[in-house]
Amino acid sequence: MTAHGFVVDTDKGRLDVDMIHGFLGAQAGWAAGMPRDVLQRAIDGSLCFGVYAADGAQVAFARVITDQATFAYLLDVFVLPAHRGQGHSTRLMDVIIAHPGLQGLRRFMLTTMTASALYARYGFVPTPFADALMERHDPDPYRARLV
Repeated sequence: MTAHGFVVDTDKGRLDVDMIHGFLGAQAGWAAGMPRDVLQRAIDGSLCFGVYAADGAQVAFARVITDQATFAYLLDVFVLPAHRGQGHSTRLMDVIIAHPGLQGLRRFMLTTMTASALYARYGFVPTPFADALMERHDPDPYRARLV
């Protein structure tokens, strides 16, 4: 999809993995210390969306973990600070929601602390099953492990 000189696509070959790694490590506390090879494996196993300026520079990113049949989980969504307020998050979400592999899913989930209003416009609501959701959580999975 092209809008206002920006392109949104799912070509993993275009992703600026160094920029994504740097941004997530610096801006997303949960990703602090994530080795680049771990991020690359995450990208390799996911449906990824990049937003690119006319010069090819990547300005936004989102990743969806999905089987493209019944379930999807949206995460790692960001727009670089210099490009915020220009509608990139809306265009990115428009493309994600319209993606053929994300149609007819039983459940499409995400977690957000800052963008509830954006996601609500796309039909995301707080889960009524909060008591049923469970997790295994390691708050520091990238620290050196003693063997």
